Amino acid sequence: MLIIEVKDSESIDRALKNYKRKVDRAGILKELRERKHYTKPSIKKRYNFLKAEYRQRTYGH
Repeated sequence: MLIIEVKDSESIDRALKNYKRKVDRAGILKELRERKHYTKPSIKKRYNFLKAEYRQRTYGH
């Protein structure tokens, strides 16, 4: 659970910005999207392998 400290002098816009930043850094939305559908471990492994291969081809030598 995220807790946002809001000061008396702080605007709602600023507090909302802090909340959005914390949610993004915590990876909550990413985790929700991943949990939406079950992915078999073998498929995850294959996906990670392809992603690494792409990074090697694009950025590596």
